[in-house]
Amino acid sequence: MPLYSYECQDCHSEFELLVRASDTPVCPSCGSEKLEQQIAKICDEIKYHAIKKSWRQAAAREGDLSNFNKKEIGTLKS
Repeated sequence: MPLYSYECQDCHSEFELLVRASDTPVCPSCGSEKLEQQIAKICDEIKYHAIKKSWRQAAAREGDLSNFNKKEIGTLKS
């Protein structure tokens, strides 16, 4: 699931959400569906191996294996 940045048009709060293509995002503050998608900053290379590893493991648990090569996928499933 991609991470998107939004601004609510009703309460003007800014937040990020993981959104599936089939989901309709709503504001966590007021519940409004009137959201404007923002341009997100590109993340610099992750310098801490433990954080990178934990994020990638979380993605794998959720079924998102698109950023892994075949060798890495084999080690994650064991």
